[in-house]
Amino acid sequence: MINYYVFVLKNYANFNGRARRSEFWYFMLVNLIISFVLGFISGLLFDSALLGNIYSLAVLLPTIAVAIRR
Repeated sequence: MINYYVFVLKNYANFNGRARRSEFWYFMLVNLIISFVLGFISGLLFDSALLGNIYSLAVLLPTIAVAIRR
Protein backbone atom coordinates (compact mmCIF):
# COMPACT_ATOMS: atom_id res chain seq x y z
CA MET A 1 0.00 0.00 0.00
CA ILE A 2 2.79 2.42 0.89
CA ASN A 3 4.62 1.40 -2.30
CA TYR A 4 1.82 2.88 -4.41
CA TYR A 5 1.90 6.09 -2.39
CA VAL A 6 5.66 6.45 -2.82
CA PHE A 7 5.41 5.55 -6.52
CA VAL A 8 2.89 8.35 -7.11
CA LEU A 9 5.09 10.83 -5.24
CA LYS A 10 8.11 9.81 -7.32
CA ASN A 11 6.11 10.45 -10.51
CA TYR A 12 4.58 13.65 -9.19
CA ALA A 13 4.56 15.50 -12.52
CA ASN A 14 4.08 12.57 -14.88
CA PHE A 15 0.84 13.09 -16.77
CA ASN A 16 1.54 10.41 -19.40
CA GLY A 17 0.42 6.82 -19.32
CA ARG A 18 -2.17 5.16 -17.11
CA ALA A 19 -2.40 4.63 -13.39
CA ARG A 20 -3.78 1.35 -12.15
CA ARG A 21 -6.97 1.39 -10.16
CA SER A 22 -5.16 0.10 -7.08
CA GLU A 23 -2.44 2.74 -7.44
CA PHE A 24 -5.04 5.52 -7.54
CA TRP A 25 -7.18 4.30 -4.67
CA TYR A 26 -4.31 3.33 -2.35
CA PHE A 27 -2.79 6.76 -2.92
CA MET A 28 -6.12 8.40 -2.09
CA LEU A 29 -6.56 6.22 1.02
CA VAL A 30 -3.09 6.96 2.39
CA ASN A 31 -3.52 10.63 1.49
CA LEU A 32 -6.82 10.74 3.40
CA ILE A 33 -5.33 9.04 6.46
CA ILE A 34 -2.31 11.35 6.54
CA SER A 35 -4.52 14.43 6.09
CA PHE A 36 -6.81 13.31 8.90
CA VAL A 37 -3.93 12.62 11.30
CA LEU A 38 -2.18 15.90 10.49
CA GLY A 39 -5.42 17.84 10.87
CA PHE A 40 -6.11 16.19 14.22
CA ILE A 41 -2.60 16.80 15.54
CA SER A 42 -2.56 20.36 14.21
CA GLY A 43 -5.92 21.08 15.83
CA LEU A 44 -4.72 19.79 19.18
CA LEU A 45 -1.37 21.55 19.19
CA PHE A 46 -1.89 24.79 17.28
CA ASP A 47 -5.68 25.23 17.21
CA SER A 48 -5.47 25.69 13.44
CA ALA A 49 -5.17 23.52 10.35
CA LEU A 50 -1.72 24.72 9.35
CA LEU A 51 -0.06 21.30 9.02
CA GLY A 52 -2.96 19.89 7.03
CA ASN A 53 -2.92 22.85 4.66
CA ILE A 54 0.82 22.59 4.06
CA TYR A 55 0.51 18.86 3.39
CA SER A 56 -2.42 19.42 1.03
CA LEU A 57 -0.42 21.94 -0.97
CA ALA A 58 2.56 19.58 -1.07
CA VAL A 59 0.55 16.70 -2.59
CA LEU A 60 -1.69 18.80 -4.84
CA LEU A 61 0.31 18.22 -8.03
CA PRO A 62 0.78 14.45 -7.46
CA THR A 63 -2.95 14.13 -6.76
CA ILE A 64 -3.85 15.91 -10.00
CA ALA A 65 -1.30 13.84 -11.94
CA VAL A 66 -2.57 10.49 -10.67
CA ALA A 67 -6.17 11.55 -11.24
CA ILE A 68 -5.44 12.49 -14.84
CA ARG A 69 -3.55 9.25 -15.44
CA ARG A 70 -6.45 7.26 -14.00
